[in-house]
Order: sequence, then structure tokens, then C-alpha cells
Amino acid sequence: MDILLVEDNVLNQKVVTFNLKKFDYNVTAVTNGRDAINKITDQDFDLVLMDLMLPEMDGYSITAEIRKIEKEKGINKPVPIIAITANTLDNDRQRCFDVGMNEYLSKPFTADQLIEKIRMFIS
Repeated sequence: MDILLVEDNVLNQKVVTFNLKKFDYNVTAVTNGRDAINKITDQDFDLVLMDLMLPEMDGYSITAEIRKIEKEKGINKPVPIIAITANTLDNDRQRCFDVGMNEYLSKPFTADQLIEKIRMFIS
């Protein structure tokens, strides 16, 4: 299973990647929106883990762009996108769903919580 991790904090990238590799997930990590969109355009992923607060382009805008690309390509099964964020206000959660994210996980989270969310979409 291939997962795109969009996270600008390198330490967070390492921790998440380490935990996901224990479950044989292949993780590609990027630190910004441009790289995320390029990866999504060039490669198929089973799931995206999306931080919300990123330099240049936030996770909401990246998700909206991914959904636009999928629509233009006529993709019938959009890639599941899980927000991973320290933003824990109710309106942040709703905004994630409004732009096309599928699930929401607030930081800090445990490896078990992350795997539980991922398994909602991929086994």
C-alpha cells in the first residue's frame, strides 16, 4: 500500500514513516503543496495523510487541487485523504470535510490511532 505523507516537519515525517513501515506501508513524504500535487499527478497512492499548516499552500488548498485533478481525469474513486493536524477546533474539522478530506486526526496521536484511521480506508 502506497501512502503520500504531506508534512513539513521532518521529525513528524520520520515518526509517522517509522510507524507505517512496521505495517508494510510504502511512504512517500513531501514537505509542501507543490511537491504533493506533483506526486499525486505522477503516481497513484492508496491514501494521503495531509497536514493542514504548510508553507506556501495549506492542506485545504492542496486537497482542493487534488480533488480538481481527480475530477479532470475522470477518476471515479478519489484517493482517501486524512487530515493530520494540531488544529482541533470544530470548524477546522468541518472545513476539512468541506474541501474533500475523508477523515481527521488531531495531533498528537498514537501509532494505534493512526493505523485505525488508515484501516478505515485500506487494509
